[in-house]
Amino acid sequence: MCRILGYLGAPVTLDELLYAPAFSLCRQAHAPRLQDPGRINADGWGVGWYDLTVRDEPARYRTVSPMWADRRFGDIAPLIRTDLLIAAVRNASPGAPIEETGSSPFVSGRYLFTHNGFVDGFREGLGVQLRRGLSERRDAEILGAADSEVLFAMVLDRLDKGASMTDALADVIGEVREVTTGRFNLLMTDGHQMVASCDGNTLFTRQRDQADAGALVIASEPFDDDPDWFAVDDRTIVRCARGDTLTSTPL
Repeated sequence: MCRILGYLGAPVTLDELLYAPAFSLCRQAHAPRLQDPGRINADGWGVGWYDLTVRDEPARYRTVSPMWADRRFGDIAPLIRTDLLIAAVRNASPGAPIEETGSSPFVSGRYLFTHNGFVDGFREGLGVQLRRGLSERRDAEILGAADSEVLFAMVLDRLDKGASMTDALADVIGEVREVTTGRFNLLMTDGHQMVASCDGNTLFTRQRDQADAGALVIASEPFDDDPDWFAVDDRTIVRCARGDTLTSTPL
């Protein structure tokens, strides 16, 4: 299991989001307060962020190092500002290789994607079965062996056919749940909106006025004791675009 974080709001530094909070993602990687499965996330981490004044595609950093031991990025995080970010720390599924290609967020064009959970039976043949259903284009983009990357490719195939991000996430979860069990907390953005599913693991949101630097945060668990955090109901998808309020839809 992993822990994930998404932010959409006024520009802030990556340090303010990833390291500075009392219960930051960096601390959650080794000392979480919630989500008992996969408490130690030492199998890598990554972050993707946008600067739409430069380009539509995000920048991304990922590594196999534990987040708390990765001093290289900690040193530059205070110098990078963004208004949209997705980050995740990784606890690899049993049998999954520990390699950079398995660390999320995954990227394709303007999209960033991460997954907190697992697909039961993925390494016992189900992964091959799911990949057989992919388009040639999206299958060719898969670089590693993570179940999360295959889920991302499935979502992208649906987006290519015109589905909304909300419908694409819901449809993929529904298709996979028809053949197996698992946990499917997915988080995705296209640089303008964030969509996340709560399905099997904890998920929280905190939304304030867009003029506030803490406009919207989506996280596996709160990174501070602010009373504005709200627990998302299980089997729910939440969505927010720039300037909008958060909406939720049952899966």
